[in-house]
Amino acid sequence: MSTTTQTSAGRRIEALLDDCSFVEIGGLVTARSTDFNLADIDTPADGVITGYGTVDGRLVYVYSQDSAVLGGSIGEMHAKKIVNIYDMALKMGAPVIGIIDCAGLRLQEATDALNAFGQIYLKQSESSGVIPQITAVFGTCGGGLALMPSLTDFTFMEAKNAKLFVNSPNTLEGNKELDTATAAFQSEQAGIVDFVGDEASIYGGIRELLSVLPSNNEDEAVSECTDDLNRICEGLADTKADPAYMLSSISDNNVLVETRKNFAKELVTGFIKLNGATVGAVANRSELFGENGSEQTFDKVLTTGACYKAAEFVNFCDAFGIPVLTVTDVKGFDATVASERSVSKAAAKLTHAFASATVPKVNVIVGEAYGSAYVAMNSKAIGADITYAWPEASIGMMDAGLAAKIMYADKPELIDEKAAEYATLQDSAVSAAKRGYVDSIIEPESTRKYVIGAFEMLYSKKSVPVDRKHGTV
Repeated sequence: MSTTTQTSAGRRIEALLDDCSFVEIGGLVTARSTDFNLADIDTPADGVITGYGTVDGRLVYVYSQDSAVLGGSIGEMHAKKIVNIYDMALKMGAPVIGIIDCAGLRLQEATDALNAFGQIYLKQSESSGVIPQITAVFGTCGGGLALMPSLTDFTFMEAKNAKLFVNSPNTLEGNKELDTATAAFQSEQAGIVDFVGDEASIYGGIRELLSVLPSNNEDEAVSECTDDLNRICEGLADTKADPAYMLSSISDNNVLVETRKNFAKELVTGFIKLNGATVGAVANRSELFGENGSEQTFDKVLTTGACYKAAEFVNFCDAFGIPVLTVTDVKGFDATVASERSVSKAAAKLTHAFASATVPKVNVIVGEAYGSAYVAMNSKAIGADITYAWPEASIGMMDAGLAAKIMYADKPELIDEKAAEYATLQDSAVSAAKRGYVDSIIEPESTRKYVIGAFEMLYSKKSVPVDRKHGTV
């Protein structure tokens, strides 16, 4: 192993894993190809360190690319080492963590290197939904290599120096100012990256994420609960606009691991703990709170980005047996020319994700729940097992005032009267509960104990899926 390797790729592994837990596999592997200038170049470990270790005592497999060896480029033996790690992880049922710092395809190995890319893609695809896959991008991740983090479940990216792109920004026609390879672009606009930070925060973030994930799709993400199961959450109603605060409040010891935090901020996805068990949460957001109060406001609508973000998150939870909690406060779909190109398909994917998920599903309606957007947000109609509503929640086709204006457009003098009547008969939590669309109306401060009770009851849930290979939405 080179000195550079020990201070870059190797150092990153050591910083991530428990002290002295890493065991290297394939450390003596070098490139087989001698074409062009490779015969005269030493390729220690063929540019990637692979092995296993522990994070908080749990087994994980890891590979870390060494940019000092041919730029960390992927060739035949480089890929073979990564594939071998995946094979071992699948046998043992343990997560794989990939640390990316790579120049891309190794030109000297041509089609051998291209085939090597495909072998990694295949192994990642086979592992999807079986073991958690996490990628951390610290250097360059370009071209075909950019598919690798997208084939994994969660991606971390160093904020300043990391680059992630399929096509280099300066090759994009008409692109003069936008650096599409930055962590900011990939996390905020592309939605590829879940977490952005410096190296130290990324190591901590990966460890925190692993603490709430199961090791495989047959494992359970359960830990000891040291919090009061019946804890009253005072002032919870005041946090409904920003569910990041609400979810943290009801979670054991205020644990919330938010995913894709910078993308589609009008919707929150993340993991919380309830009675020691990991629960995936999806929640509509109308306001982003910061240290100094409100920082940003959002319409109560489902956008294209929010739907894709939530659908992929729900699919992950379902694959790994993680129950899903939704916090609903939505009035409709994003209404712009741009969104009209894609929001229907995105909303269909979200609806399909919730409807197809067989894990326990609980919905808490905290504000407005109108129209098809409400139906798509894990409503009882598409399979929620238990639905709660706060007393002031509004549930129906649309806002009562707007409904009255449409129904009594020719009698404006009756609009106010009919709006009040509509709100009582068709647009309230009580009216929805009378029809069985809401199971219970609960006080906001009691939300924690109710959702814990619901998931406890649903623990042994068994669903018989429709006999098919898979859906096509």
